[in-house]
Amino acid sequence: MSIKYLSILVLLFSLNKVLPQENTEVYLLDIKTVNGKTEMVKPRNISNNEGYDNQPSFYNENTILFSSTRKGQTDIAKYDIKTNTLTYISDTPQGSEYSPLKIPGKNSFSAIRLDTTGLQRLYEYSIWDGSSTEILKDLKIGYHVWFDETTIVSAALGNEGLGLVVSKVKDSSHDTLYHNVGRSLHKIPGKNLISFISKNSDPWKVKSLNPKTGQIKTITTMFKNIDDICWLANGHIIAADNKTLMEIDPEKNKEWKRFLRLDKKGLNNISRIAVSPNGSHLSLVVEQSPEAIVQNQLDAYNDRNLKAFLNTYSEDIQIFNFPNEPNLVGKDALKERYKAFFESTPDLHCKIKNRIIIGNKIIDKEKVTANGKTFWAVAIYEVENGKIAKLTFLR
Repeated sequence: MSIKYLSILVLLFSLNKVLPQENTEVYLLDIKTVNGKTEMVKPRNISNNEGYDNQPSFYNENTILFSSTRKGQTDIAKYDIKTNTLTYISDTPQGSEYSPLKIPGKNSFSAIRLDTTGLQRLYEYSIWDGSSTEILKDLKIGYHVWFDETTIVSAALGNEGLGLVVSKVKDSSHDTLYHNVGRSLHKIPGKNLISFISKNSDPWKVKSLNPKTGQIKTITTMFKNIDDICWLANGHIIAADNKTLMEIDPEKNKEWKRFLRLDKKGLNNISRIAVSPNGSHLSLVVEQSPEAIVQNQLDAYNDRNLKAFLNTYSEDIQIFNFPNEPNLVGKDALKERYKAFFESTPDLHCKIKNRIIIGNKIIDKEKVTANGKTFWAVAIYEVENGKIAKLTFLR
């Protein structure tokens, strides 16, 4: 290692450690069954957006809805799996939308709207143009699921925390059946039942509710502080535990089994999982590690994919020549420079020869090929709020 490279490390170790606030991204995985074993493969980021991307649900086999923050408000985004395209459906200046779910039998979805006035209500939105109408009055819903076309089961905010409420859309009637529940509500495949997580014991429990009779039964135990589950078509339950996915067949087993670790792919704090109606895809929310964000940037650089490359940087990115000579400021300037560079450099490739991670700082020793020439560089990336906020080059 060169003396200059070592001096950079000494400089960085002397700085106060900064703990970045991670942003969340929505990921998509393919589900495969091999010799009776469930496998999740090919994880890819489908949101690629700075800030909050969360609460995914499948509108159908090929369409995912999720909440996504842009321009200071949270709207509903729609991702098409076949075409790999993302569009925004809602644009509500007076509020933000969360937890989108398809409404049975309609070309529309429901979402919780939090108005700038503080009012929180459930609305129906057209899948085509985002036009909306209020569904339920006088109920502050936190999370919800449709039992059928006229019945909603929700975790609603009340004096005793989140209560399990059955609501009839036609007459706006509400019946609270249980208290202290979690956010994960699901229609159980092949049964006229809704599952929920009860937090009234240690460990917690996954329970079922028959909304027609009010009957509640225990399905299986759940580790405390694990809030997110979903059901596969075969009756198995998938749960998210930090960097790991777990699975159980509650009809046959009492113990959960861990079957997929995603930390090696730079994915942390898994939450909000959803499975497609045909069981071929799984969507989940993760926090990307600083290393994963920098690696995404490198992959896009080598692919000369300008959109994916820019998505890894903050809007006010600052680039310096070591130690502190200003080089470039802002994503617009970054786009202008690299658009021309990518177009004029067909042999562009960067290979990492050494990588050191110090908190939110990634230090790469790079071998770069461009226009038939090869040169060495050191790049110091600083990641904040899930994006590269500062980059310092030493050549």
